Amino acid sequence: MTAANFARDFSIEATRPSASEITQLGEVLAPGTSVYVTAIPKAAPDETVGAAVALRRAGLEPVVHIAARRLASADALQDVMRRLTGEAGVTRLLVIGGDVDAAGPYADALGVIQKGDLRRRGIEEIGIGAYPEGHPRIPTARLEASLDEKIATATAQGLRVNIVTQFSFSGERIIAWLKQLRSSGIKNCVGIGLAGPTRVPALIRYAKRCGVSTSLRGLASGMATSLVGNVGPERIIEMLSASQRELGETRLHYFSFGGVVQTARYASDFVQAGSGEKAAANS
Repeated sequence: MTAANFARDFSIEATRPSASEITQLGEVLAPGTSVYVTAIPKAAPDETVGAAVALRRAGLEPVVHIAARRLASADALQDVMRRLTGEAGVTRLLVIGGDVDAAGPYADALGVIQKGDLRRRGIEEIGIGAYPEGHPRIPTARLEASLDEKIATATAQGLRVNIVTQFSFSGERIIAWLKQLRSSGIKNCVGIGLAGPTRVPALIRYAKRCGVSTSLRGLASGMATSLVGNVGPERIIEMLSASQRELGETRLHYFSFGGVVQTARYASDFVQAGSGEKAAANS
Protein backbone atom coordinates (compact mmCIF):
# COMPACT_ATOMS: atom_id res chain seq x y z
CA MET A 1 0.00 0.00 0.00
CA THR A 2 1.32 3.44 -0.91
CA ALA A 3 1.51 6.18 1.71
CA ALA A 4 -1.13 8.15 -0.19
CA ASN A 5 -3.56 5.23 -0.13
CA PHE A 6 -2.86 4.64 3.55
CA ALA A 7 -3.48 8.33 4.30
CA ARG A 8 -6.76 8.42 2.40
CA ASP A 9 -8.79 7.50 5.49
CA PHE A 10 -8.33 10.30 8.00
CA SER A 11 -10.14 12.46 10.52
CA ILE A 12 -9.26 15.89 11.86
CA GLU A 13 -9.73 17.81 15.10
CA ALA A 14 -11.22 21.31 15.15
CA THR A 15 -10.99 23.59 18.17
CA ARG A 16 -13.70 26.25 18.22
CA PRO A 17 -14.00 26.38 14.41
CA SER A 18 -15.46 29.61 13.06
CA ALA A 19 -18.26 29.71 10.50
CA SER A 20 -15.71 30.68 7.86
CA GLU A 21 -13.43 27.79 8.77
CA ILE A 22 -16.31 25.30 8.61
CA THR A 23 -17.27 26.62 5.17
CA GLN A 24 -13.69 26.16 3.99
CA LEU A 25 -13.52 22.66 5.48
CA GLY A 26 -16.60 21.74 3.46
CA GLU A 27 -14.78 22.88 0.33
CA VAL A 28 -11.46 21.18 1.10
CA LEU A 29 -12.48 17.86 2.63
CA ALA A 30 -14.28 14.97 0.98
CA PRO A 31 -17.97 14.70 1.93
CA GLY A 32 -18.47 12.66 5.07
CA THR A 33 -14.98 13.29 6.48
CA SER A 34 -15.04 13.03 10.28
CA VAL A 35 -14.32 16.33 12.03
CA TYR A 36 -13.89 16.08 15.79
CA VAL A 37 -15.19 19.00 17.84
CA THR A 38 -12.84 19.31 20.79
CA ALA A 39 -13.96 19.86 24.37
CA ILE A 40 -13.17 23.39 25.51
CA PRO A 41 -13.41 23.98 29.30
CA LYS A 42 -15.53 27.14 29.14
CA ALA A 43 -17.38 26.53 25.89
CA ALA A 44 -21.16 26.73 26.30
CA PRO A 45 -23.29 23.85 24.97
CA ASP A 46 -24.73 26.24 22.37
CA GLU A 47 -21.25 26.66 20.87
CA THR A 48 -20.57 22.93 20.68
CA VAL A 49 -23.98 22.10 19.25
CA GLY A 50 -23.73 25.00 16.81
CA ALA A 51 -20.40 23.78 15.48
CA ALA A 52 -21.78 20.25 15.05
CA VAL A 53 -24.83 21.57 13.19
CA ALA A 54 -22.66 23.69 10.89
CA LEU A 55 -20.33 20.78 10.12
CA ARG A 56 -23.30 18.58 9.26
CA ARG A 57 -24.66 21.25 6.93
CA ALA A 58 -21.24 21.48 5.28
CA GLY A 59 -21.48 17.78 4.38
CA LEU A 60 -19.05 16.61 7.05
CA GLU A 61 -19.45 14.13 9.92
CA PRO A 62 -19.33 15.83 13.33
CA VAL A 63 -17.79 13.76 16.13
CA VAL A 64 -18.07 15.54 19.47
CA HIS A 65 -15.74 15.20 22.44
CA ILE A 66 -17.52 14.52 25.72
CA ALA A 67 -15.25 15.32 28.68
CA ALA A 68 -16.57 13.31 31.64
CA ARG A 69 -15.12 15.34 34.50
CA ARG A 70 -16.44 18.62 33.10
CA LEU A 71 -20.06 17.47 33.23
CA ALA A 72 -21.83 19.11 36.15
CA SER A 73 -24.64 16.56 36.32
CA ALA A 74 -26.30 13.61 34.62
CA ASP A 75 -28.94 16.04 33.35
CA ALA A 76 -26.23 18.16 31.73
CA LEU A 77 -25.05 15.12 29.78
CA GLN A 78 -28.56 14.17 28.71
CA ASP A 79 -29.37 17.74 27.64
CA VAL A 80 -26.31 18.05 25.41
CA MET A 81 -26.86 14.56 24.02
CA ARG A 82 -30.47 15.37 23.15
CA ARG A 83 -29.39 18.49 21.28
CA LEU A 84 -26.44 16.87 19.50
CA THR A 85 -28.49 13.96 18.21
CA GLY A 86 -31.65 15.95 17.54
CA GLU A 87 -30.19 19.09 15.97
CA ALA A 88 -26.95 17.86 14.39
CA GLY A 89 -27.67 14.18 13.80
CA VAL A 90 -24.60 13.20 15.85
CA THR A 91 -24.18 9.43 16.16
CA ARG A 92 -20.52 9.30 17.19
CA LEU A 93 -18.67 10.66 20.21
CA LEU A 94 -15.15 10.68 21.57
CA VAL A 95 -15.52 10.05 25.31
CA ILE A 96 -12.57 11.33 27.35
CA GLY A 97 -11.88 11.97 31.02
CA GLY A 98 -10.82 15.60 30.75
CA ASP A 99 -7.74 16.65 32.71
CA VAL A 100 -9.58 18.46 35.51
CA ASP A 101 -11.15 17.53 38.83
CA ALA A 102 -14.64 16.09 38.47
CA ALA A 103 -17.31 18.81 38.47
CA GLY A 104 -20.15 16.30 38.81
CA PRO A 105 -20.95 12.58 39.01
CA TYR A 106 -18.51 11.29 36.37
CA ALA A 107 -15.02 10.54 37.63
CA ASP A 108 -13.76 9.34 34.27
CA ALA A 109 -14.76 8.35 30.74
CA LEU A 110 -15.78 4.89 31.92
CA GLY A 111 -18.43 6.46 34.13
CA VAL A 112 -20.05 8.14 31.12
CA ILE A 113 -19.95 4.89 29.16
CA GLN A 114 -21.47 2.93 32.04
CA LYS A 115 -24.16 5.40 33.11
CA GLY A 116 -24.74 7.75 30.19
CA ASP A 117 -27.31 5.61 28.38
CA LEU A 118 -25.60 6.59 25.13
CA ARG A 119 -27.04 3.89 22.89
CA ARG A 120 -30.61 4.73 23.80
CA ARG A 121 -29.87 8.40 23.18
CA GLY A 122 -28.98 7.69 19.55
CA ILE A 123 -25.21 7.17 19.75
CA GLU A 124 -23.97 4.27 17.64
CA GLU A 125 -20.20 4.49 18.06
CA ILE A 126 -17.74 5.94 20.54
CA GLY A 127 -14.05 6.63 20.44
CA ILE A 128 -11.86 6.20 23.50
CA GLY A 129 -8.44 7.71 24.09
CA ALA A 130 -5.10 5.92 24.20
CA TYR A 131 -1.51 7.01 24.76
CA PRO A 132 1.37 5.42 22.80
CA GLU A 133 3.87 7.37 24.91
CA GLY A 134 2.05 6.93 28.20
CA HIS A 135 0.14 9.48 30.25
CA PRO A 136 1.90 12.02 32.49
CA ARG A 137 -0.35 11.21 35.46
CA ILE A 138 -1.75 7.70 34.91
CA PRO A 139 0.41 4.54 35.25
CA THR A 140 0.71 2.39 32.14
CA ALA A 141 -0.85 -0.66 33.80
CA ARG A 142 -3.92 1.39 34.72
CA LEU A 143 -4.17 2.78 31.18
CA GLU A 144 -4.17 -0.74 29.75
CA ALA A 145 -6.77 -2.03 32.21
CA SER A 146 -8.97 1.01 31.64
CA LEU A 147 -8.85 0.53 27.88
CA ASP A 148 -10.04 -3.06 28.29
CA GLU A 149 -12.85 -1.98 30.63
CA LYS A 150 -14.11 0.74 28.31
CA ILE A 151 -14.12 -1.50 25.26
CA ALA A 152 -15.91 -4.31 27.08
CA THR A 153 -18.50 -2.01 28.66
CA ALA A 154 -19.32 -0.16 25.44
CA THR A 155 -19.48 -3.35 23.40
CA ALA A 156 -21.85 -4.93 25.89
CA GLN A 157 -24.18 -1.97 25.40
CA GLY A 158 -24.23 -2.41 21.63
CA LEU A 159 -21.88 0.47 20.84
CA ARG A 160 -19.20 0.21 18.19
CA VAL A 161 -15.82 1.22 19.58
CA ASN A 162 -12.75 2.80 18.03
CA ILE A 163 -9.57 4.07 19.62
CA VAL A 164 -8.03 7.51 19.08
CA THR A 165 -4.47 8.11 20.25
CA GLN A 166 -2.65 11.10 21.60
CA PHE A 167 -0.32 12.57 18.99
CA SER A 168 3.28 11.39 18.80
CA PHE A 169 6.36 12.44 16.85
CA SER A 170 7.90 8.96 16.91
CA GLY A 171 6.86 6.52 14.23
CA GLU A 172 8.87 3.82 15.96
CA ARG A 173 6.99 4.32 19.23
CA ILE A 174 3.59 4.31 17.50
CA ILE A 175 4.36 1.08 15.66
CA ALA A 176 5.69 -0.64 18.80
CA TRP A 177 2.59 0.40 20.75
CA LEU A 178 0.24 -0.80 18.01
CA LYS A 179 1.97 -4.17 17.82
CA GLN A 180 1.64 -4.56 21.59
CA LEU A 181 -2.04 -3.55 21.40
CA ARG A 182 -2.76 -6.15 18.72
CA SER A 183 -0.84 -8.85 20.58
CA SER A 184 -3.09 -8.24 23.60
CA GLY A 185 -6.11 -9.14 21.46
CA ILE A 186 -7.55 -5.67 20.80
CA LYS A 187 -8.59 -5.48 17.14
CA ASN A 188 -10.60 -2.23 17.15
CA CYS A 189 -9.81 0.44 14.57
CA VAL A 190 -7.18 2.89 15.80
CA GLY A 191 -7.05 6.53 14.77
CA ILE A 192 -3.34 7.33 14.95
CA GLY A 193 -2.82 10.81 16.34
CA LEU A 194 -0.49 13.00 14.30
CA ALA A 195 0.27 16.70 14.51
CA GLY A 196 -0.60 18.52 11.31
CA PRO A 197 1.99 20.87 9.78
CA THR A 198 3.06 23.31 12.47
CA ARG A 199 6.14 25.34 13.31
CA VAL A 200 8.56 23.41 15.50
CA PRO A 201 8.46 25.80 18.50
CA ALA A 202 4.68 25.40 18.63
CA LEU A 203 4.99 21.61 18.35
CA ILE A 204 7.43 21.55 21.25
CA ARG A 205 5.05 23.70 23.32
CA TYR A 206 2.11 21.37 22.65
CA ALA A 207 4.24 18.29 23.31
CA LYS A 208 5.29 19.58 26.72
CA ARG A 209 1.71 20.53 27.59
CA CYS A 210 0.34 17.11 26.59
CA GLY A 211 3.10 15.02 28.15
CA VAL A 212 4.44 13.61 24.90
CA SER A 213 7.92 13.18 26.33
CA THR A 214 9.32 10.12 24.54
CA SER A 215 9.47 11.74 21.11
CA LEU A 216 10.03 15.33 22.23
CA ARG A 217 13.83 15.04 22.30
CA GLY A 218 13.91 13.70 18.77
CA LEU A 219 11.61 16.48 17.60
CA ALA A 220 13.76 19.18 19.18
CA SER A 221 17.06 17.84 17.83
CA GLY A 222 16.16 16.23 14.53
CA MET A 223 14.13 19.14 13.24
CA ALA A 224 16.24 22.01 14.56
CA THR A 225 17.10 23.11 11.03
CA SER A 226 13.40 23.55 10.19
CA LEU A 227 12.57 26.13 12.85
CA VAL A 228 11.66 28.74 10.25
CA GLY A 229 9.09 26.58 8.47
CA ASN A 230 6.25 24.21 9.13
CA VAL A 231 6.93 20.55 9.80
CA GLY A 232 4.46 17.84 8.80
CA PRO A 233 4.21 14.14 9.66
CA GLU A 234 5.28 12.77 6.25
CA ARG A 235 8.02 10.53 7.65
CA ILE A 236 5.67 8.95 10.19
CA ILE A 237 3.00 8.33 7.54
CA GLU A 238 5.58 6.61 5.33
CA MET A 239 6.66 4.40 8.24
CA LEU A 240 3.10 3.47 9.15
CA SER A 241 2.26 2.69 5.54
CA ALA A 242 5.25 0.37 5.23
CA SER A 243 4.15 -1.52 8.37
CA GLN A 244 0.41 -1.53 7.63
CA ARG A 245 -0.02 -5.31 7.42
CA GLU A 246 1.24 -5.69 10.98
CA LEU A 247 -0.83 -2.89 12.47
CA GLY A 248 -4.41 -3.99 11.86
CA GLU A 249 -7.22 -1.57 11.04
CA THR A 250 -5.93 1.97 11.36
CA ARG A 251 -6.53 5.46 10.05
CA LEU A 252 -4.89 8.86 10.57
CA HIS A 253 -6.21 11.40 13.03
CA TYR A 254 -4.80 14.92 12.63
CA PHE A 255 -4.45 17.44 15.46
CA SER A 256 -4.69 20.87 13.87
CA PHE A 257 -2.21 22.90 15.91
CA GLY A 258 -1.27 24.97 12.87
CA GLY A 259 -4.90 25.73 12.03
CA VAL A 260 -7.75 23.44 11.05
CA VAL A 261 -8.06 24.63 7.45
CA GLN A 262 -4.31 24.41 6.85
CA THR A 263 -4.26 20.90 8.31
CA ALA A 264 -7.24 19.86 6.19
CA ARG A 265 -5.49 21.13 3.06
CA TYR A 266 -2.32 19.27 4.02
CA ALA A 267 -4.15 15.98 4.59
CA SER A 268 -6.11 16.26 1.33
CA ASP A 269 -3.11 17.41 -0.72
CA PHE A 270 -0.99 14.54 0.61
CA VAL A 271 -3.51 12.03 -0.73
CA GLN A 272 -3.99 13.83 -4.03
CA ALA A 273 -0.27 14.26 -4.65
CA GLY A 274 0.33 10.56 -4.08
CA SER A 275 -2.55 9.65 -6.37
CA GLY A 276 -1.16 11.96 -9.06
CA GLU A 277 2.27 10.34 -8.87
CA LYS A 278 0.70 6.90 -9.21
CA ALA A 279 -1.32 7.99 -12.25
CA ALA A 280 1.78 9.48 -13.89
CA ALA A 281 3.74 6.29 -13.29
CA ASN A 282 0.99 4.21 -14.92
CA SER A 283 0.57 6.47 -17.94
